[in-house]
Amino acid sequence: MQFKDYYEVLGVKPEATDAEIKSAYRKLARKFHPDVSKEASAEEKFKAVNEAYEALKDPAKRRAYDQLKASGYRPGDEFHPPPHFGDGADFDFSDMHGEGGFSDFFESLFRRGATAGGGRPGGPRRGRDMQARIEIPLAVAYSGGKERISLRDGSGDRTLEVKIPAGILPGQQIRLAGQGSPGAGGGSGGDLLLEVGIQNDSRFQLDGRDIHHTLPIAPWEAALGATVEVPTLGGEVELKIPAGSDSGKRMRLRGRGMPGRTPGDQIITLEVRAPKAETAEQKKLYEEMSKTFDWNPRREPA
Repeated sequence: MQFKDYYEVLGVKPEATDAEIKSAYRKLARKFHPDVSKEASAEEKFKAVNEAYEALKDPAKRRAYDQLKASGYRPGDEFHPPPHFGDGADFDFSDMHGEGGFSDFFESLFRRGATAGGGRPGGPRRGRDMQARIEIPLAVAYSGGKERISLRDGSGDRTLEVKIPAGILPGQQIRLAGQGSPGAGGGSGGDLLLEVGIQNDSRFQLDGRDIHHTLPIAPWEAALGATVEVPTLGGEVELKIPAGSDSGKRMRLRGRGMPGRTPGDQIITLEVRAPKAETAEQKKLYEEMSKTFDWNPRREPA
């Protein structure tokens, strides 16, 4: 049995903070998730990353591992756990997989005679939490609702109905209780943690809780001012465009962004578009405008 350097697996330094360890884990778990990665060894790397995080996220297990590592072990060294290693340590086994899933190295350190919940060997053990990523439309993230998702994991393909809370943002998680790895000996299943991604939208761009939208307007609307209908994720609203507006002018619809304790705004960027002159009458009108307006937009502002 060989010694494993869990810090090396996660790509962090031994003095890394809990937040840095968690960030590295989430990044690698997404990279090597079997549903995402095309690498032949993705599944093994995914398991290694999960095991490393399991050892380092718990303060008691991390302290015990650090003490062992400080004795001079290096990756690949032949390893046999010291007698009474971890005796008296308050290890947390509440979210560990009931059977298997970890290497012999991990089992030899943390699972000898231990069970989830601190019971007798072979007693009920809670299943391990699992992670997956889902992509949802921006409109669903805005309004909330139910989405059916398909997952592929160790138990095969399955379909779940997920309740999406209104105003959820990219990177936030939805926890599905009991939908992770099954427990052992009558123990409850772990939870399934779904990290949310939001699909690109052709009309709206998300920026925090604010939503950006480019609004095309006609030259006469820009010059004379107008009240126009503007699409938002909550439906169309009226927007008063001031006279003399130019392309690039920004306007704000307060509270029309993503819902939340403090709702975001919708930021409108005006884009003046000139219609094509396709008939003789239209061409004549443009000619008259060129004579009426003594103005060169490349030389001076209107």
